[in-house]
Amino acid sequence: MRNQIIIIGLLLFCLLINMPPVLTIAGHNFYRPNINLNFLGIPFTRDLNFRLGLDLQGGTHLVYLADTSKIDDANKAQAVTSTKNNIEKRINLLGVSEALIQTSQVGNEYRLIVELPGVKDVNQALQTIGQTAQLDFKIPKVATPSSVADFESTGLSGQDLALAQVQFDQNKVGGAPVIGLEFSSVGAKKFAQITKDNIGKPVAIFLDDRLLTAPVVENEITDGKAIITGKSTLEEVKNLVVQLNAGALPVSIKVIEQRSIGATLGNESIVKSLFAGLVGFVVVLIFMWVNYGVKGLLADIALIIYVLLSLSLIKLIPITLTLAGIAGFILSVGMAVDANILIFERIKEELRWGRPMRAAVELGFLRAWTSVRDSNASSLITAMILFWFGSGSVRGFALTLTVGILVSLFTSITITRNLVRAVYGRTPSIRLREGVRG
Repeated sequence: MRNQIIIIGLLLFCLLINMPPVLTIAGHNFYRPNINLNFLGIPFTRDLNFRLGLDLQGGTHLVYLADTSKIDDANKAQAVTSTKNNIEKRINLLGVSEALIQTSQVGNEYRLIVELPGVKDVNQALQTIGQTAQLDFKIPKVATPSSVADFESTGLSGQDLALAQVQFDQNKVGGAPVIGLEFSSVGAKKFAQITKDNIGKPVAIFLDDRLLTAPVVENEITDGKAIITGKSTLEEVKNLVVQLNAGALPVSIKVIEQRSIGATLGNESIVKSLFAGLVGFVVVLIFMWVNYGVKGLLADIALIIYVLLSLSLIKLIPITLTLAGIAGFILSVGMAVDANILIFERIKEELRWGRPMRAAVELGFLRAWTSVRDSNASSLITAMILFWFGSGSVRGFALTLTVGILVSLFTSITITRNLVRAVYGRTPSIRLREGVRG
């Protein structure tokens, strides 16, 4: 009984998550609530609307050509990667969610591919993305600066920084990670004067007017080489090095392709995809009912719960839906009944061997588990490989397929089993009828 109550509660929760924003019943409006939680100090907020990709909600597709002619061959890939990271930060300022930024190499040319779902003001996007990264070294106007306005420029910029790299402090046990800076000949002279005049004071480093770090000068540095200490983890050091190199190796970019995808095309794609999914879903329901009778109807109920639970997770994670992602979800619907078919066929075999219905049900679930586990594990491994090595829509397909596989395991083994137990544990006439039919 307790398990049935949990299933009903799960079903009600999924219905709440998937209800329309406004539901009108008998003239009364019921509004779907948003989720605003704070768990262990970590905020968790969801508006419970589906996040749609570029191909579904429309947006802008941009291709940039990176000018790496003035950069050494050894540093070109790093410079393009740093530029990509800067573009990601700037896109975040636009408020664009789930933007896709990729790098590619065509011959000797480096390109950046940017997809911005839902962006209406293309000119603003082009202007924001196209800015050159500005790395600036500043000193405080007052002894204890409290804001960006309290700093003033020193004239030392990213053009004067030759290289930033991860190093390890040999003076400490374990070699703590530090950031090594190396300036150009001109930059070394500027840096020497700055450190001479500001011993015991912080020298702040800004990227695009955003404070990255403010290390304190311990002594005058005349050789143009310095280290920044005080960072706690290697990952933090690596991230800061990438940001510093973004200013040290600025890459100018120009648009070579621009395409806008209208919302009309996206809506048409959604309608066709939903229709295809609905047809497939209904066919699967009919197939299970015709072939397995009452057990098939119970599997259909579990399949409906599976769909609602999968959609809820897509909203809560959240996963950005693309056409490929919808295809992955529709495929997982067919896979969701695969476990039930294996289990029900095993139950038939147990009945043919003369087992009572209740025993046949328990043995069917028990002995079919290894086949169910292995088949889903192989599909899960394939989906994970697609996600790891793929990109863009391929990863969306793999992600929705992975969610579908995991949820289908839960519904087929847990929900279907409890539904079958509830029915066959209480209705002898059904047990007899199914026993003759099996």
